[in-house]
Amino acid sequence: MISIDGTLVSPGKPGSYDRQLHGFRVWRPEKSKFAALWYTGKVKDLIDMTSETRLLYLGAGNGSTVSYMADYCEVVYAVEFAPRPMRDLIALSEKRDNIIPISADARNPGLYMPIVEPVDYIYMDVAQPNQAEIAIANRQFLKDTGCIIFILKTRSISVRESPDVIMNRTITRLAEFFTIATHSLLIPFYPDHAGIICMPKKD
Repeated sequence: MISIDGTLVSPGKPGSYDRQLHGFRVWRPEKSKFAALWYTGKVKDLIDMTSETRLLYLGAGNGSTVSYMADYCEVVYAVEFAPRPMRDLIALSEKRDNIIPISADARNPGLYMPIVEPVDYIYMDVAQPNQAEIAIANRQFLKDTGCIIFILKTRSISVRESPDVIMNRTITRLAEFFTIATHSLLIPFYPDHAGIICMPKKD
C-alpha cells in the first residue's frame, strides 16, 4: 500500500470531494476505520492490497471505504443489507467494474456463497451484537494465507462495559478459530471501536 510522507493514499483517480496529494487520493482516518487502523501502526506489515487482491467487505455501507479498497484490489465483493446505503453502493459499482455489490445479510453467508470466490482479505465492519460469530461464519471464504480485518463496534455489543473489556472478550472468542496477529483501539479517531487482525489457524 502507498504512503507519502506518512500519509496513507490510494492510487485511484481523485474525485471532486477528495483531498489530493501528488495526484493520489488521501485516505483519511476520520472518514474510514481502516485508515484509522493503519495509522495505529498495527497493520502496515500485515496488510498489502495489490492489483491481484480479492476482498470480501461485510457491512459495506454506502461504499466510501470500498472505493479506496477498490483502488488497490482486483475485486471487492461488497455485502450490505440496508436498502438506502445499498443504492449508493450500486451507483458506485456502475462506475467501478471491480466492485460487486451484494444485497445480503452477513449473518447468512450462504446467500452469497455462489457469488464470492476465495478471498485474500475479509474486511468486516458490521453493527451487530454477535460480530465475532459473523466473522466465524464467513471464514469459509478466506484463503489459507489470508486474514480478517475485523472492525469491532463495541457499543453495538454493550454501552455499559468498557471498549477494552469487550475487545478482550471478542479476541478470546475469535482465538478459538483464528490466530490473532494484532489488535488496537482506534484512538483517537474512533475510541469506541477496535481493529483486530486474525489469520486462519493452521491444522
